[in-house]
Amino acid sequence: MRSRRAVPTGKANAMSNSYKKAVIVVDLQADFTELHQGSLAVRGTDQGYLDMVIAATKAYAGEGCPVICTQDCHPADHVSFYTNHPGRKAFDTISLGNVRQTLWPPHCIQGAAGAHLLLPQELITEVAVKGADSRFDSYSGFRDDGGHETNLQVILDSLGIHELIIYGLATDYCVRYTVLDALNRGFRVRVRLDLCRGVSRDTTDLAINEMVSAGAILEPQH
Repeated sequence: MRSRRAVPTGKANAMSNSYKKAVIVVDLQADFTELHQGSLAVRGTDQGYLDMVIAATKAYAGEGCPVICTQDCHPADHVSFYTNHPGRKAFDTISLGNVRQTLWPPHCIQGAAGAHLLLPQELITEVAVKGADSRFDSYSGFRDDGGHETNLQVILDSLGIHELIIYGLATDYCVRYTVLDALNRGFRVRVRLDLCRGVSRDTTDLAINEMVSAGAILEPQH
């Protein structure tokens, strides 16, 4: 998979480096939605949710904001799949070096329908692929658990971005880690909670508190 660039109709100026604000839509993929009966579907991800995300993203693009999608794109032998650990089951936790790894059902496999991005292509300015190294999980859109960088920072630097509007799936995992890494890198971050969905209430509440403590601005306020 490669980063790709698409200019929304009538919004060629969104490609200009003069724009300082960008949208990051985190892992809006078939396998994470109930709508597509995904293997790792997050609750509340029905057609209504998708329509709301698309409408909001279209509005941001119409204002000239570049739209960057992060995309989980795993090889079939990925370390996070419980099927690659004999005797383990989905949602078990194991130690991998210094990392506590949750084992997930196989999801977002390279080339499979479940990895498909659900935003209309014409709204997407760039794609930041993550999780392509079978050895490391990658919740953050910026880097994997091994510290290897995705292309997200390069994309944002090339567009001259200083402020990020972040939303997507899931609040307590990939949204959380993408937000925290963005803040650590000096970006001003706004999180659209109404456009996020979490795996569980407890971990979502913890994630929201952590993002706020780190300096994220929540919209709407939690």
